[in-house]
This record gives sequence, structure tokens and C-alpha cells, in this order.
Amino acid sequence: MLEIKNTNWNYPTPIWFGLNRTTEIKLALKELNISKPLIVTDPQFSENKNFKKILEHLSKDSIQFSIFTDIKGNPTGKNVSEGVLKFNTDANDGVIAIGGGSALDAGKAIAFMSKQKEDLWFFEDVGDNWTKAIVKDMPKVIAIPTTAGTGSETGRASLIVDEDTYTKKIIFHPSILPDLVILDPELTTSLPAHLTAATGMDALAHCLEAYCSHVYHPMAHGIAIEGIKNIKDNLVTAFNDPKNINARSAMLVSSPMGSTAFQKGLGAIHSLSHPVNAVHDLHHGLTNAIFMPYVLKFNQAEIEARIILLSNYLELNDRSFNGFLNWILDLRKELSIPHTLKELKIEFDFDTLAEMALVDPSTPTNPTNITVNDMKKLYINSYEGNLN
Repeated sequence: MLEIKNTNWNYPTPIWFGLNRTTEIKLALKELNISKPLIVTDPQFSENKNFKKILEHLSKDSIQFSIFTDIKGNPTGKNVSEGVLKFNTDANDGVIAIGGGSALDAGKAIAFMSKQKEDLWFFEDVGDNWTKAIVKDMPKVIAIPTTAGTGSETGRASLIVDEDTYTKKIIFHPSILPDLVILDPELTTSLPAHLTAATGMDALAHCLEAYCSHVYHPMAHGIAIEGIKNIKDNLVTAFNDPKNINARSAMLVSSPMGSTAFQKGLGAIHSLSHPVNAVHDLHHGLTNAIFMPYVLKFNQAEIEARIILLSNYLELNDRSFNGFLNWILDLRKELSIPHTLKELKIEFDFDTLAEMALVDPSTPTNPTNITVNDMKKLYINSYEGNLN
């Protein structure tokens, strides 16, 4: 069982972990020399009692702040530009990004873009444009996740939807990595069951795809394995017993483990997810969970030996590739995750989505070479429930 002790880590950025660590926000602001933060959160969490408690603490300490909540579930370029306008108009000098992955991605992008002369899309992760960014006097960012899955709190990028092209783009720069992360498991105990499931499966997708990537990165590889073990041991408990602080803590830690691990690369689970997230505004963790078994089956020839090793470490009853696949299928059932895209009752244009998936930045590190026809077949299999 996880022993909860308040502790500080420094990988890949300073992390304050433990119960009631949000009461130390004042200290965090002082350490980072932030006097008037912009608090970026999603509309749902802005109504949460924990958020209101944080605001009360800040007000009691006579800390001036602004609040920005105009963020979609898959944040858009417009959300970022409006956040930058709010930041500059209110003369803020730092960002507290608190909430799920959407709030963290938006908050990081707002802080980054507040100093840039170029357009947001100039910094898409497709070349070396990131080297041209203005980094002097970059506003500091404190990231406080309230979900356990996206790992945005330890990421050097923000995923933002370009509404002109309906494309989810990766905005990258090393300075986007938050300057401090506060992991307080109490913030996750009020998370609804369906979001506990979806965000937990998102963390699993990050760790699993990083583990299966052939890129050589032993440190990330090891973190991925331990992240998967944490999720196996705690996700179902967190789903069924939301107040279980040990399970919530383990899942909260698994989230940044996933985003740290995927320095090693991702794969077709994410390639398939990003287009449907952008076009249909579907939850990223949910779609990752739906696509997971179909992509595993597609990659079987390249990853089977590695999956058997993983199955041994996880101590599955059936330590074969099929045993691992069945564990994923059973886990999804326990979490009430749909087995197929069809269950979402949405009309999909698989031809267009397949072309978008093929050029997604996650595709090159998929362990099996993949074509546009393969992508379309994976979409169809995921729609029809075909695992053959």
C-alpha cells in the first residue's frame, strides 16, 4: 500500500506531493516571485468547493489574482488568445493552471504566448521554430492537476485545437514545462467516476505506448513499467471507492509518470485519438481507452515479446499476449468504458480521419509501420468491435 508522506521531488521539474499541499500556494508564489497570478481553470472546476477554498486562502493572504475559465474540453487557439489578452490586460505576472488536462494545457500556452510575437501555430512541433521563441522574462507557471491522467503538469507541450483546420496540434517549447507542480490527491476525490475511468486510461495509454515504442530511452522505459503497475493496482479501486486516498494518490503520481515516460514516444492509440478529439470534441482519455485493444492487436507481431515480459511483472494470471489483451478488455468493462466507437452514436468520416491520423506526430514511433489504409481499418475495427 502506498505510504502517503508529503515530499518534494525534482524530476522532471520541482514537484510538491502530498495531502493539503494546495495550502502552500502562497509559498510557491513567493519562491517563483509571482505577485499577481492569472488562475486558469476549466468552467466545471471553477464551481468546485476545493477551488473556492483555494481562492479563500489566497484572498485571506491578500494575494491579488485574476481568473480565466473560458476553456473547452479540447482547448482551442481562441481560448489561448483570449487568455493571453486577459493576462496582459490584468497585468498578471504568472499563471496558476489548475484543473484537468484542458486547463493545464491552456494555462501553459497562455503563459508561453504572452511573450511571443509570432502566431501560436508558428510553434507547432513540426520543425525547429521553437528555437525562435522569446524566453526572456517568461511568466512562471504553477500546475495543479485535479485529474489523474493527462500528465500535462510535467509536459513541455500543450495540445491545442486549430479550429480552422479541426486539427489538434502540439505546441512545443522546453519553457512550456511548468516551473512547479503541486500534486494534492485531495483534489481528485470529487472526480466523477466516468472521468476517473477515462483519465486513468489516458495515463495507461501514455505508459503503455511509451513502453512499446522501440525508441531507446531506458529511464523513460522504466518509468513506463512502474506507471502501468501503479495503474493496475489502483485504478479500479479509485473508480469504485473515490474517497480512497491511497488509490487516488497512486493514480495522481501515475499521471506525471506517463507524460515523463512518453519522451520515448507514443503510437497509433494517440494518432487515432487526436483527430476525433479535434473534429468531434470527444474526451481524449475516453477515445484512447476505446482504441487501445485494437492498436495492441495491430502491433502484436512487433510487441508480443515485450508484452509477455510486462505481463510477468504485472503478475497476470495469463502471462501471454492474449492474456494481457484480455486484461485490458476486462479493465475497460470494470470501468464502464465503451467497447466500440459505435456506442458513442456519432457519424465519423473515416477517410478524412485516417489521413489526419497518419500525419499525427504520434505515428512515427508506433512500433509497426502504418499506412493510411491501416489507419482506416483501425477506425473501422474500433467502430465495429473487430479484434481479429
